[in-house]
Amino acid sequence: MMDSQENALLQGAQEEQNVEQTAVEQTAAADVQQVENTKVYKTKQEVVDRLKEIVASDEAPVKEEIDLLKTVFYKLHIAEREARLKEYIDGGGNPEAYQVLPDETEETFKAQMAVIREKRAQIMQQQEAEKQANLEKKLEIIEKIKAMATSPDEAGKSFGEFKELQQQWKDIKNVPADKANELWRNYQLYVEQFYDLLKLNSEAREYDFKKNLELKTKLCEAAEKLADEEDVISAFHQLQELHQQYREIGPVAKELREEVWARFKAASTVINKRHQQHFEDLRAKEEENLARKTALCEKVEELCKTDNKGAADWEKHSKEIIDIQNEWKTIGFAPQKMNVKIFERFRAACDDFFGRKAEYFKTLKATFSENIEKKKALVEKAQALADSTDWKATSDKLIALQKEWKTIGMVPKKLGDQLWQDFLGACNKFFEARNAAGAGQRNEEHANLEKKQGIIEQLKALAENAAEATREKVQALTEEYNKVGHVPYKEKDKLYEAYHEVLDRIYKELNISTKRRRLNDFKANIKNVAKRGEEALDNERGRLVRRFDQLKQEIQTYENNLGFLNASSKKGNSLIDEMNRKVQHLRDDLELVRQKIKAIDAENK
Repeated sequence: MMDSQENALLQGAQEEQNVEQTAVEQTAAADVQQVENTKVYKTKQEVVDRLKEIVASDEAPVKEEIDLLKTVFYKLHIAEREARLKEYIDGGGNPEAYQVLPDETEETFKAQMAVIREKRAQIMQQQEAEKQANLEKKLEIIEKIKAMATSPDEAGKSFGEFKELQQQWKDIKNVPADKANELWRNYQLYVEQFYDLLKLNSEAREYDFKKNLELKTKLCEAAEKLADEEDVISAFHQLQELHQQYREIGPVAKELREEVWARFKAASTVINKRHQQHFEDLRAKEEENLARKTALCEKVEELCKTDNKGAADWEKHSKEIIDIQNEWKTIGFAPQKMNVKIFERFRAACDDFFGRKAEYFKTLKATFSENIEKKKALVEKAQALADSTDWKATSDKLIALQKEWKTIGMVPKKLGDQLWQDFLGACNKFFEARNAAGAGQRNEEHANLEKKQGIIEQLKALAENAAEATREKVQALTEEYNKVGHVPYKEKDKLYEAYHEVLDRIYKELNISTKRRRLNDFKANIKNVAKRGEEALDNERGRLVRRFDQLKQEIQTYENNLGFLNASSKKGNSLIDEMNRKVQHLRDDLELVRQKIKAIDAENK
């Protein structure tokens, strides 16, 4: 009987060691997992409110949550600060003069974090003191059990006290981690020695086994129910508590030990697999987030390499980066070891771009200032020459100033227009005075005026009777007009407008008539082309499409060039009108080509 009892007790001790080892391994695995936080914080105030809740709570702050709150707060804080800086720079502010204003929310955040750090330090200190006290208590229990395990008679007499000491051992919780394993081994050693010496009658032993079986069966049922727990993390931690309770319960009957342990272990495996799968899914999602954030980093870095040729390029690429930043905010956390690194990489790329943008506009502003000073100097020189009566020398000087003006780069439009008006006014004042001084030329100029007016009248007559108008007649009158010399300065603009107005009317009528005739001839010729086969029509259509694209490109080029001409210039007016007529002529040709393509498409149907 003694051998059977000893085997049962030794088996029970081995079972408890197996449970202990499993619990230690699972607890160690849990320590390296990340704590999931499903709460999403959209504002800094939400983070501060959560910190205040933690400060007011009696529970110990969780390190992982505190680290997360800190990361989220400064992510939002930095994003707000960069947005304010960008708004300041885009509004024309000087980056060097920008000052970061105090943030009341950040001060509150720091204050709450300081309270939490102090609270955690106090809790840690209390926990360490409690662990040390628990260690002393458990050492005392071991010494008492050790003293009981001296002889079989002493063990039998002390069984009640022994059970009380076991209960005390269970009630005492955490001890210093570096002492836990050695403490447990010593406890197990002397418990086993006590059981070895204990002479229990069969009834008492069976009663103890039955009671332990009931307790372990309840733990098995509790572990099995955890499979239905939706919160995987909570289920895992509850399982650890069940393992702690299981290991504190004594052995059961030998024939049931494997069965009970197998049931408890099977239920534990289900929870552990769910727990492991949960974090594998979480890690997979974090890896996906890392890949997406890495791609965004590469996009920004590629934009940083792009050569920005002007302010428009800088603004275009700024918008692209802001869109990327907005996309970044929609992506969750990357793996913990990479989360800070990938954010620092992204922020560095963005800082590089916006830093160089600020430097560009700072340099551009300096260039504007330099050009403004140059143009102001030319205005002053022109105004100083405006009243001169040295006609030849001053004319040369003003012409030289005008050429120099063209070499100076851009300035802000509003101020640039004003400087140009001042400069042009000074030049016009001199040249008007010079022209007025040539009074001897007035008779000739008046005679020239009458000749040009006569030519204009002839052109008007042709415009009224378009049937008689031919390009040859118009060209002859135009050449005659250009041979006539200067007219009085005051009549110059009026005469210019009348001459070009009637020319525009004539050329318009001539173009319409010519285009109509060419289109009719083309339509009549389509039948002959169609007889050569469908391929001939397709070839002709392809040629017309290429001509259509060429004309569109020419029109675009002329319109772009028109944008660079200053309508305030007298010479500019003449060139602009000539280019406008050229553009209109090209538009007429473009419409003719379009009609020809439509005619071919109609024939193909």
